[in-house]
Amino acid sequence: MISLMRNDFSGAPASARGRLAQALTISVIVAAALASGCAKRHSIAVGSIPDDYRTNHPIMIAEKERVLDVAVGASERGATKMQRDAIEGFLARYDSQAAPVLNIMTPVGSSNAVAAGEAASAFAQLAYKNGVPQGRVVMTSYQAGSAEVAAPVRLSYSSIQAQTEKCGRWPKDLADTSDNKHYANFGCANQNNLAAQIANPNDLLGPRKPAPIDAENRSAVIDDYRTPSTRWSPETSY
Repeated sequence: MISLMRNDFSGAPASARGRLAQALTISVIVAAALASGCAKRHSIAVGSIPDDYRTNHPIMIAEKERVLDVAVGASERGATKMQRDAIEGFLARYDSQAAPVLNIMTPVGSSNAVAAGEAASAFAQLAYKNGVPQGRVVMTSYQAGSAEVAAPVRLSYSSIQAQTEKCGRWPKDLADTSDNKHYANFGCANQNNLAAQIANPNDLLGPRKPAPIDAENRSAVIDDYRTPSTRWSPETSY
């Protein structure tokens, strides 16, 4: 376009051609500035949309209730071995220092109401043996849905846990990939599994105090490092 304009004004005086060249130069500079400004605004708009599953599904530390439903047969009396194993595993993360309340809920109006009551008493004794302080076990009851169904005994206590939001958000069609971004539920299951494996949620907030140094083991390692060894050499490593 510049060459055409130059050809059109080839017969114009030198002063007119100079003013035209100056005007074209200013136009090019302004156009370049506008283009760069549009590019910056576009990058800011795109960068404001989170596209990291760790940002979309962050692991949070909050108080949450741990729940265990223990099935009890109508003909059972006391606690069975399978029930004891399940309860001991459930109480493995119980913090006896914080001593949260352990709720034991027994069904009322179910076919196994009598057996569930006896089992609940055995569960309470088992809880005491596994670190639950005296007086921190609360026995309550709930109405069973049907008299013909064997309702479970529910144990629950609150503790600080690492957790994420509930998975399963599908706000739009997965086939809509025009924005080239992760779908809403991407990475949620992975974050949930990672949070469930964290034994001490406080590790996410900061480091623990270093353990004491094993001086004897350290001396043995240093002695081994200083002592020449003939078990390996470059010539015999092939």
